[in-house]
Amino acid sequence: MKTAAVIGAGFGGLALAIRLQSAGIATTLIEARDRPGGRAYVWEREGFTFDAGPTVITDPDCLKELWALSGRDIAEDVTLVPVSPFYRLNWPDGTNFDYSNDDPALMREIAKLDPADVAGYKRFLEYSAGVYREGYEKLGHVAFLDFASMIKAAPALARYQAWRSVYSIVSSYVKSEKLREALSFHTLLVGGNPMATSAIYALIHKLEKDGGVWFAKGGTNALVRAMVTQFERLGGTVRIGDPVAEIETLGDRATGVRTKSGWRADFDQVASNADIMHSYRDLLGHTARGQRAAQKLAAKKFSPSLFVVHFGIKGRWPGIPHHMILFGPRYGGLLADIYDHGVLSQDFSLYLHHPTATDPSMAPDGCSTFYALAPVPHMGKLPIDWAEVGPTYANRILDHLETRLIPGLRERLVTSFYYTPADFGRDLSAHLGSAFSLEPTLLQSAWFRTHNRDDVIPNLYFVGAGTHPGAGIPGVVGSAKATAGLMLAEPRG
Repeated sequence: MKTAAVIGAGFGGLALAIRLQSAGIATTLIEARDRPGGRAYVWEREGFTFDAGPTVITDPDCLKELWALSGRDIAEDVTLVPVSPFYRLNWPDGTNFDYSNDDPALMREIAKLDPADVAGYKRFLEYSAGVYREGYEKLGHVAFLDFASMIKAAPALARYQAWRSVYSIVSSYVKSEKLREALSFHTLLVGGNPMATSAIYALIHKLEKDGGVWFAKGGTNALVRAMVTQFERLGGTVRIGDPVAEIETLGDRATGVRTKSGWRADFDQVASNADIMHSYRDLLGHTARGQRAAQKLAAKKFSPSLFVVHFGIKGRWPGIPHHMILFGPRYGGLLADIYDHGVLSQDFSLYLHHPTATDPSMAPDGCSTFYALAPVPHMGKLPIDWAEVGPTYANRILDHLETRLIPGLRERLVTSFYYTPADFGRDLSAHLGSAFSLEPTLLQSAWFRTHNRDDVIPNLYFVGAGTHPGAGIPGVVGSAKATAGLMLAEPRG
């Protein structure tokens, strides 16, 4: 029987492992941390469940497919609950915008901002449907291994003006600045700057509109646990708490892996869901290929990091929906500070996650679980000591939330902690503490991204945010489909 190792049990690694094991390849999943999940880690503190993220689940069909491969149903192992509204967007002047796929309700929300933009939004939706068809349905699960494949896709990308930014495209359809922000912020969920990310990523709007926004009952890590259950049910092996130290090679072949504990095993194929720089620089650093690839990666643009404040408070907050975007007083200027200038701004925009709005079991009776997430520059642009800055920044965020949204937050606080770019670097071996790997610019997408199969070592593969198509749950699960297709097509021996 053919054997494969998958390094890293994030969503991409889990999805790939399930696909390989479903196809009869004896697969071993090796995870460095004490539990699977990668960025979808979880903490339990004082009766509160805190998901590390990601917490926005879209395109549930891409997940259901992982069970259907073996004739099973995802509902056996996890319950996915629809979230509505998808997000409530809030501005400093008190304006709220409930964003959903309820068309009549959405048109009323748009008309509140500017009645003239209703027609423009409908034209934008047609555009989004087109890029969804070309960029996601046709290309989202296909590996780009040579430049010819990129050239083949170019006419469609050109037709949709892929060189323009999402914000620029949105602005060509609607005039309200608030609506422009509402229709362009989504790229931040995959690490992209709305002012620079290719307009192709406007497909996210169609993805959400058709498939909805979902939450896994029990938290995102409940979905991770369900994927582990499915993988082990198929006969797969999971090795937890033992970081891979080296991908072993002989000539131009990967031969196996060795972990820090000293355990090693030979495999016919090796796939890495680890950070791409870590994979090449550290796990393959003993090879000329690893050194050259790491050098090239170092010259690329990496996505920002995140500062996340997790907190549990007394009281229930039915007026605060599951997902909120709290915009600050600046949009373009703040994005430039994060992506270009490496500035920790005095103002911030926040994503507020309130899972107990959907699933009260994630907090003790009469309490609520939250996290507030602020995009911040990665450590290459902002090399500060987060151990020193973190407490002050966390307090600023909590003070802002108390003033703007949650009166009496401080006196209701039961527990809180925060997660910084330095934690992403330490816990996830994330290059520069980036939360999303390579920035999804046009010249770092598809063929320009790390290839799903290495160009030099033919039985070495990559899956996850650093490969095509990119970050986000649909992105990394799509990368697993593309990578699995390549691995299953590889001849024996």
